[in-house]
Formats: sequence, structure tokens, C-alpha cells
Amino acid sequence: MNGVPLFKKDYRPTTNIFEVKKPDIVSGAVYYFETDSKLVYQVTFGKKKNNYLGNIVNFSVLSEEYEDEYSETNRGEVYMIISTMIEILKSYHEAHPYSNSYEFSGEYKDDEDRSTPSIRTRLYIRTAYKFVDMSHWELSLERNKVVLSRKVRDD
Repeated sequence: MNGVPLFKKDYRPTTNIFEVKKPDIVSGAVYYFETDSKLVYQVTFGKKKNNYLGNIVNFSVLSEEYEDEYSETNRGEVYMIISTMIEILKSYHEAHPYSNSYEFSGEYKDDEDRSTPSIRTRLYIRTAYKFVDMSHWELSLERNKVVLSRKVRDD
């Protein structure tokens, strides 16, 4: 089993990205960045219990200003935050090229219908179609979760 590219060869960020603090060791799983509005975000890659090459991506805001880590911040920085998240995913995958899946989901807003994927999750999957190399990966939506799965080859 060889590592395969996650990103399209011609992928380029569509906005500026925030400066990312990478883990001290290349194989680390916790990244941080601070937005122009001084919010600090943490992006953590956790291993799936039944698949060590599978990853669960957790994204949270670290601020005493918000009640919980998944708060809606509404600071007008959403596209730069998403571009930064994509760059973090790219960096992580370069350090872990044998990964075979990534899962992430967007929290619901208080007034959102929970019988459908959240607005954030729908934004995530739309964005993922723009950068994922679909010759090697499949994208799916499972309830409120975006799943990137490496295609199985019979080579």
C-alpha cells in the first residue's frame, strides 16, 4: 500500500491563510492558528478506534469569550478559516501519506433542523470537492459527517 495524493495537483488556496503553528514533531496531530480578530483555533487529528490509518478531524475555537469550543463566532473570517483548515489538512496528509480516511462534521446552529446535514457540514463537502483528488479519494456525506475515503485499488 503506497501513499496517494489527497489534493488535486492544481489546488491553490482561494484566500489568504492564517499563520499556522504546526506540531513540534512532524508526525504530531495538533495544530493552532490565530485569526485577525484574535480568536485561536485548534485542529486535532484523532485516530479511529477500528482503523489506525483513519482520522477524525476536530476543529474548535479556544476562547473564554465563547461558552463552548464549537461556538459560532461570526467574525467574517469563514473563508480564510476554511482555507487555513485545508492547508492544515494538506500538511497533515503530507506527514501521514498512508492515511486512508478523514472524517469531519460541522456543528449545528441553535435553530437548525437536525434531520439534515448542518449548514457548516454542507459548506465543508462543497469545499472538499474543490480540492480533493477524486481519482484517489471518494467523498460522501453520512448524516452530518463528511467522509473522505481512499479508493481501494486492485493493483
